[in-house]
Amino acid sequence: MTQPQPPVTPQLAEPKFGFNEYAERLNGRAAMIGFVLTLLIEYISDQGILSWLGLQ
Repeated sequence: MTQPQPPVTPQLAEPKFGFNEYAERLNGRAAMIGFVLTLLIEYISDQGILSWLGLQ
């Protein structure tokens, strides 16, 4: 015996915190900007990022 399905799918609100689509998109964009800035710093200073930070 199967149970009947509801006629309408409820519209749930997007959570404000945690893993949601907006947070993941924002995190991806920040990572891309950070990666490009790291490449730019290495190109301009002619040193690796570890040398630039004084760790090597």
